[in-house]
Amino acid sequence: MKGNLWAALAAVLLAACALPLPAVAQNFDRPVQIIAPFTAGGDADLASRNLAAVLPKYINQNVIVVNRAGASGAIGSEYVKRATPDGYTLLLARVGSQAVLPALKPDLSYKWNDFTFLGLLELNPYVCAVRGDSPYKTFPELVEGIRRNMGKFKYSTAGVGTIHEMGPQMLFDVTKMGKDAAIQIPYKGGGDAAIALLQREVDFGCSNLATVLGFGQSGQLRILMTTLPERYKDIPNVPTAKEVGFPQLERIVGWSALYGPPGMSARDVAMWGEILAKVAKDAQWVAATEKIGSVPRILAPAATAAYVKEQFETYDQLGKALGLKLP
Repeated sequence: MKGNLWAALAAVLLAACALPLPAVAQNFDRPVQIIAPFTAGGDADLASRNLAAVLPKYINQNVIVVNRAGASGAIGSEYVKRATPDGYTLLLARVGSQAVLPALKPDLSYKWNDFTFLGLLELNPYVCAVRGDSPYKTFPELVEGIRRNMGKFKYSTAGVGTIHEMGPQMLFDVTKMGKDAAIQIPYKGGGDAAIALLQREVDFGCSNLATVLGFGQSGQLRILMTTLPERYKDIPNVPTAKEVGFPQLERIVGWSALYGPPGMSARDVAMWGEILAKVAKDAQWVAATEKIGSVPRILAPAATAAYVKEQFETYDQLGKALGLKLP
């Protein structure tokens, strides 16, 4: 496993900032479409709509978000892979569909680097939660509950092979409980997975903070742990994975990025890099991103490619270590 992912991200961010972006004309003659490969209300959908809300200021065109959910994000991803590489059909890339699936599913219809990297957008604190009335008040108590009820607890995910699954799977490996310690119930998106927990269809769930933050703040859900190295400002009472005795889980972190179809021109890549550099300074976008519990972190195209490569290699190595392979 390579070094700390957060340190690696800082390195590529510094490298990206050292390179000036070229001045490129931004001419759009029709609306731009962002494909969110998961259902409405999930992390990909929220990130897509936050971006779509501010992009018209910089491209003088409407931006339409289209949800093409299914197959853990593969359906929407494949749609963009086949799209015309003219910069008008883009993908809201997620760690699950763009790093985890390519690492664990050998027959996937695309590879991690089959797309055009335009920019990392944000990081998503990863958390594990139970219902607000759950008897499990702390993360160690939940782990012990799983151990006492091997194979009986259920947990919700945004689909097989998503980051929602990777946290529990790493936990089961670290605690030597085995990959079937609890039963995964896959849904089409993070929003659906959160609702399933609220509606008592499952016992716990691990996901990006964005989809459960509101429920946590209202008391409907109890957030037990975050994988960030330090406590997150919006949930200051929630301990880190290291604080609850599971520092290995820090390797799991969510992110969103903007991709294009393969074969986009260098000119269009530079243009979108310039546009996203402006978005990074947009107060409306920054506030909306932070409101849903994400950390704004826009990177230039080359730095994004380097970061995604690191992420793919992380899950590739994790899959081999845990014996995980998706059918």
